[in-house]
Amino acid sequence: MIKVIIVDDHKILVEELVKLINASDIAIVTDVCFDAQSCRSILKNNMPDVLLLDVNIPDTDGMKLCKELKELYPELKILALSSFSEYLIVKKMLENGAKGYTLKNVLYEELVKGILSVAYGKTFICHELELQIKKESESSVWLTPRENGLLKLITEGYTNPEIAEKLFLSPETIKGYRKNLLFKLGAKNTAMMVKIALEQKLIM
Repeated sequence: MIKVIIVDDHKILVEELVKLINASDIAIVTDVCFDAQSCRSILKNNMPDVLLLDVNIPDTDGMKLCKELKELYPELKILALSSFSEYLIVKKMLENGAKGYTLKNVLYEELVKGILSVAYGKTFICHELELQIKKESESSVWLTPRENGLLKLITEGYTNPEIAEKLFLSPETIKGYRKNLLFKLGAKNTAMMVKIALEQKLIM
């Protein structure tokens, strides 16, 4: 049996994960942690075959915790569990030592497959993310859903304050997003950014 420890602060989700994993014929959950502090404490005495680690935990950054744990326990196999599908987050988790990355909405069979793959030292990326990464590799630009929505509003002629109001964000946040978009698209100004977006059909 593959021993699994879950680190996630969403208690209802954790309860479901425990039931699903324990119902499989290949794995059993030996402990659950709802924050980084309890995770650090449990790992001192109980090393799992697979650590199912949420990217977004309350008392620290999941990406930093992943790196910290891999430095402390190089043999620890980590399967990242997240609602975030952004390519840069996936990439950072893998760079920080995660052996796999799966979204929280995957089917039960795919989650079990991920645990099994990581336990045996294989890299695992859930199917939905594989499709997104493939899209990123085939395109010169890969935008997050938030960036795509922002780009659409920019091409429609909305100003930063108007976009901020629509997206319930601050104008400074929108300014930062716009700056990132200019960088990603290699554009010198908004007019060039709009031209590139339309030419490459980056907005639907």
